[in-house]
Amino acid sequence: MNLYDSLPDAAPTVFGAEAVAEFSYDVLTVDVPVGSWISALEIARDKLGCTYFDWLSAVDEPGTGFRICAHVASLENHRVRRLLLRTTVPHSAASLPSAVAVYAGAEWHERETFEMFGVTFTDHPNLVPLLLPENFEGHPLRKDFVLAARVAKAWPGAKEPGEAHDPDAPKRRQMLPPGVPDPNDWGPMKGQLPPAPARPARTPRAAGAAGAAARTPREGAPVRRTRSVTEGSATQPPAETTAEAAPRPPRRTRSVAEGSASQSPQADAATEATGEAAPRPPRRTRSVSEGSASQSPPAEAPRPAPRSSDAPWHDPKPAFEEPPTPPEAEPAEPAEPAGSDAAPESEPKTDPKTDSTPDNGGDA
Repeated sequence: MNLYDSLPDAAPTVFGAEAVAEFSYDVLTVDVPVGSWISALEIARDKLGCTYFDWLSAVDEPGTGFRICAHVASLENHRVRRLLLRTTVPHSAASLPSAVAVYAGAEWHERETFEMFGVTFTDHPNLVPLLLPENFEGHPLRKDFVLAARVAKAWPGAKEPGEAHDPDAPKRRQMLPPGVPDPNDWGPMKGQLPPAPARPARTPRAAGAAGAAARTPREGAPVRRTRSVTEGSATQPPAETTAEAAPRPPRRTRSVAEGSASQSPQADAATEATGEAAPRPPRRTRSVSEGSASQSPPAEAPRPAPRSSDAPWHDPKPAFEEPPTPPEAEPAEPAEPAGSDAAPESEPKTDPKTDSTPDNGGDA
């Protein structure tokens, strides 16, 4: 079992009585005092097996100091164990012993932390600026570092839409981000800018009708009519002014056996006369094939669709046509004698000139 697995419970025993440890998100965090900073790094390397140095940096905590953090890890037995060592130095004395003698990879990170936060690492072999220009003044990652670019040019949230057109209009309170001072207190325009006009305070509104009465209507506006909840809105019709509304007839209650009010009253009359409910006719039973009583009787068989000459399947023909049957021979007529006249006999024609009928001179 590795000594790392006994943490964070054994942190006072391993790192000293003032060490405080916690384990969260697979990272073991141990806070040690400034005097135990180098010894804590040596314990992490020699006893916990954290031979891999990852990074070192700082965090500016206003009112507390600079919190120096070093992240190391152990890679034994193909398992990654993470350890975050932290210590805090005050703003007034931002100095800490260098960790280069324990982890050589801390040299570059300590130079960056010195440049960005102003924390001095004693015994560092080459503590010189790393990223910023030579003439740069200040430490950009401190919370009190002044952002000169925001002072020279108003940041996007300094004005609301429409404020630039009316310079005399009251402005909202400017919200300056951390590190951006008032341009009238710091920068090239120090003491030359007029104070921002104060916005008039808003008067609290009175609730209810008292608040509505306290408002001053604009000139020419009609008087606003106030209506209570019971009166309703102005678009609703006025309530009846009669002292007593016409009484409604009592609602008739009917049981399930009596049926609804829309049913015929014969059954009710028979019930009132005899005192007994009239017997209902027997319920007609129908099979599934017959269907329900509301269904129509079975329709006639559908007529076949008319055949069309355009569709060949409506008038099928055989593949091979049979030869037509010859007609039966008629009996031959007897032959006429050769000397006879073949022409039929015709009636004798009477010549009107040779007509021997006497003209009696009578009427025709």
